[in-house]
Amino acid sequence: MRAGLIIVGVILIGLGLWVTLGNGSYQKTDTVASLGPAKIEATHDKAIPQWVGIAGIVIGGIVAVAGIARKQ
Repeated sequence: MRAGLIIVGVILIGLGLWVTLGNGSYQKTDTVASLGPAKIEATHDKAIPQWVGIAGIVIGGIVAVAGIARKQ
């Protein structure tokens, strides 16, 4: 269980750093116009907010430290 917590913590830290450095994004599709059954849609790439990355780093650090400090 200790090793699992440490691994999850390190993964969260890595993903948090990835997002914080501006590499995380997702696609959002919006309907621009609609006329009967026909639709015009636009897809935009949006960046994941930086606070999500910072939260991932903090939570990952807490989980990793909990895994290290956990008694066997």
